[in-house]
Amino acid sequence: MSNRIRIALYSHDTVGMGHTRRQLAIARAITAADDRVDALMITGNPEAAQLRQPPRTDLITLPTVAKDRRGQYVPRRQGCGLDGLLALRERMISAALPAYDPHLLVVDKVAGGLRDELLSALRSLRTAGHSRIVLGLREVLDDPATVRQEWQAARTPQLIRDFYDEVWVYGDPTIFDPVREYGWAHDIADKVSYLGYLGPADPDGPGLDSTHRSVPPREPYVLCQLGGGQDGYRLAETFVRADLPAGHLGIVLTGPYLSAAERDRLQIAAGPRIRIVDFVSNAEDFVAGASAVVSMAGYNSTVELLATSLPVLLVPREVPRTEQLIRAERLAAVGCVDLVRIASLTPAGVGAWLSEAVSRPEVERSDVDLAGLERIPESMLRLVEGVRHAA
Repeated sequence: MSNRIRIALYSHDTVGMGHTRRQLAIARAITAADDRVDALMITGNPEAAQLRQPPRTDLITLPTVAKDRRGQYVPRRQGCGLDGLLALRERMISAALPAYDPHLLVVDKVAGGLRDELLSALRSLRTAGHSRIVLGLREVLDDPATVRQEWQAARTPQLIRDFYDEVWVYGDPTIFDPVREYGWAHDIADKVSYLGYLGPADPDGPGLDSTHRSVPPREPYVLCQLGGGQDGYRLAETFVRADLPAGHLGIVLTGPYLSAAERDRLQIAAGPRIRIVDFVSNAEDFVAGASAVVSMAGYNSTVELLATSLPVLLVPREVPRTEQLIRAERLAAVGCVDLVRIASLTPAGVGAWLSEAVSRPEVERSDVDLAGLERIPESMLRLVEGVRHAA
């Protein structure tokens, strides 16, 4: 076992699968690059168990939480109070991580974990001195005022100083530079590595099993994708009411979290040339075959689209966070995508864009840095070899 490299990944996850998919993509990149690597992923997303796991990777799923209508955390399944559930999650993490004794821990987004559930384990790893610890961040978190307020409330800068060796930013600083935009202090900025966007998606990556794969149509089509789908009904409903380009079908990928009632309403509103497709594991196949794509602007969906030369219209979510809006505005400003705000979204406008977009030449996006997954194994080995040398 002395030659094995142990990597742990933590993601608090409450709604959606974006954080889970990013962490699994990182685990896949690392295990594929070096057959000495074993990985352990700890996640608050039980749906992660349905996804194909990377080689030599095990999964621990924590008792789940969700947000109620007021935006407050509540137990998702258990009937106990939130405090009891969080105490259980903390004990599980505090037992698992020191026992696994990883050479590298990659924490997704929340430096202290959900309600500081990670702190005890971070202290144990720091005391043992066998681990390097990294905070992984998507490029856009939210608007600067909100991020500064949230980071101050969660003591994130101090946690980075106390526990983290590096901060990996999964983005291109020429598009959005969080160090500059959020005004991070010099000692925090010194720990930042810009890895590039985590794309393009690996077709053999963390999708569902083959029973969830679907075959795109052979005739021309335009595509609407909703990401997770939990807040995508307005976009889908507008798309199905739009006039389609001549000779094209319309495909809507709903995502796994669109409610059954909303899906039923879409089916009723859809014309004969529209197909409503439930969540599939091979969304990249539908993107590759499309003539044009209308999409929400979540990180994973957007990065997959940046890896293509297709015309893209982003319709970002704007509440409760402006992350998607900021991302879409920056990409539109450099000519990578088109943008329409949700308040301006109409069937006529979507139909006009689709009709024009399907006759466009290929879109050039080669200047956007999409090499994050290629750089992560090198960054991992540099940190691991450093901790081994110190030992």
